[in-house]
Amino acid sequence: MAVRGTQSFIQVLSDCWSRPSLLALEILWRWLFGIPLIAVVAWQAFQVYSAATAQLAATGIDQFSLVDPMRAAVIASDLYSVLAPPVAHKALWLIPAATLLWAVISGVGRNVVLRRYDRSLPLRTFSLSTLQLLRILFLGGSFWLWFAGVHWAASYSLSGAEPNLVTYCSIVICLSLGIFTLWALVSWVFSIAPLLVLLEGRSIGPSLYRSLRLGPLTGKLVEINLIMGIVKLVLIVLAMVFSAVPLPFTSSMDGPPLYAWWAVVSVLYLLASDFFQVARVVAFVQLWRTFVAPPQGLSPLKASRVK
Repeated sequence: MAVRGTQSFIQVLSDCWSRPSLLALEILWRWLFGIPLIAVVAWQAFQVYSAATAQLAATGIDQFSLVDPMRAAVIASDLYSVLAPPVAHKALWLIPAATLLWAVISGVGRNVVLRRYDRSLPLRTFSLSTLQLLRILFLGGSFWLWFAGVHWAASYSLSGAEPNLVTYCSIVICLSLGIFTLWALVSWVFSIAPLLVLLEGRSIGPSLYRSLRLGPLTGKLVEINLIMGIVKLVLIVLAMVFSAVPLPFTSSMDGPPLYAWWAVVSVLYLLASDFFQVARVVAFVQLWRTFVAPPQGLSPLKASRVK
């Protein structure tokens, strides 16, 4: 009887729930990177704001309103002119350092979580970190392509004697959807390849190539990734709903209590997101063993050569 991706994923959720150590390790390595990074970014942002307070006030930021889109566009342009140089200066060292640190921590962390799930999996932190670095570089390239496209759209539609805001918004929407689709196609390879390094004993290059040729497993993975997309959307909506719960009571709940509520909601969202990330990885491992795993007595590496 055929096994649907959704059926196996439900069982995976139950298995992951019964093994809280998997989520604990996932939270540990993600937050070990995220919390210090947020602190560093906040400190750098405070320095930029402190140095540019007078210039920001001169842009008329306190008059920003979407009711007057042309005035809002001018203010946004002035804000960009003020903030772009100091932010770019900070980003020259902060982004490369954060990228390298994330690649190392995520490679080690993902390997540790998977070995906690299955002790038979090897320790290949260098390969996993390298693949994570490649994924980040491609992700950064997609952001750069999007930013360059938005800049071109602004020059094309807003620089004339009669700026056309409708054309600008249309180009940005189409451009955003196109780049998002392109990234979804490319990121698939970098999401699967690190697991193939562990499951099939492949090196970096062959694992990238192999991720494009998964046979019957591909449909199952598409199904689970579709579920994950829906789950992510549901989590975001729930976080927004719970964040808005105190708004009718702002007369009695404001300041620190309101910020504390938002912090709790944010932490719960991150916990749920991390849990489903663990479930996604475990689901792939189980599906690989169902549809692709080599016969007993034959190692994954030898089986891949036989194929």
